[in-house]
Amino acid sequence: MTPEILAIERQVDQLKADGNIPEAIEKMKEAVAIDDTFARGHLTLSVLYGKIDEHLKSVEHAERVIELEPNDKFNFVALSETYRRAFEGTRDTAFIQKAEDAKARGSMGG
Repeated sequence: MTPEILAIERQVDQLKADGNIPEAIEKMKEAVAIDDTFARGHLTLSVLYGKIDEHLKSVEHAERVIELEPNDKFNFVALSETYRRAFEGTRDTAFIQKAEDAKARGSMGG
């Protein structure tokens, strides 16, 4: 990870602490634009988008994390939770099965 991405990540942490979620999102988007394989950046974007009820964007970034780190059980647990919240926010029942599938993959280790 580059020093530039680390600096952006620190800025995002401060923006989150200040409650400025939209600006934190814009700043983290800069980091993943520099390095699209920055899994922690995508995970952060997933969480941040979830906080502002942008569920499809949240899911998109959570799924990208799985592409980047398919053997990390935590990522599947996070994806399952993201799908669950997407269902709650959208009432799209397709997210229910996706959440169960991700949860099962997380408990099996990917």
